[in-house]
Amino acid sequence: MDVMLLTVPDCPNLPLIEERLTEALSGRPEIHVSRHVVTDHSQAQELGMHGSPTILVNGRDPFAEPGQPAGLSCRLYRHAGGVSGAPSVAQLRAALAGEAGDDT
Repeated sequence: MDVMLLTVPDCPNLPLIEERLTEALSGRPEIHVSRHVVTDHSQAQELGMHGSPTILVNGRDPFAEPGQPAGLSCRLYRHAGGVSGAPSVAQLRAALAGEAGDDT
């Protein structure tokens, strides 16, 4: 499984998403995360970045809404606790399980 974390330079939500991703990947040493800093709109479009931070699982953004354009702006994620700058640990685990073919 390929997991890629895309952020803009100095993304204020990077520490939060790194913390949650580390927790979601606990016990999954086979998953390696690559990290990329995206600096321009064309690069965001090419990579499929829908705001910072974006997580791609096997090249797909499991949190993108239909029709959501590529961009470099700050991204917000909705979850049971409200809205924050990163998906919840539960959402990350579900996205990873779904892409692994375990369950959606």
